[in-house]
Amino acid sequence: MRRKFTVLLGSALLTFFMLGNSTLTFAQSDWAKEHPRRVQVNKRLMNQNQRIKKEVKEGEISKGQGAKLHKQDRMIRQEERDMAKMNGSHITKQEQKTLNQQENATSREIGK
Repeated sequence: MRRKFTVLLGSALLTFFMLGNSTLTFAQSDWAKEHPRRVQVNKRLMNQNQRIKKEVKEGEISKGQGAKLHKQDRMIRQEERDMAKMNGSHITKQEQKTLNQQENATSREIGK
């Protein structure tokens, strides 16, 4: 009888933990996608991506230069993701400032 109670209690706790954990993860992922600092950084990256494509198409920069700039933007995007993983799915004001400074440097290279 005692063993049966222990098994039932263990199963109930496991189910409770799994449901609670999945709900928390879902809530964090929804919140993270719409966090204002992440949205701002990612919109800038998308804008720069379009600018690079336009400049390559118009012949303002070479395909090689465009590839280099795209690579820089991908590295900034990965850094943003890594920062968000360390901070509960958001980035701090200082991290946003750092990422924006990196984007500014890349932006200045577009269309030189």
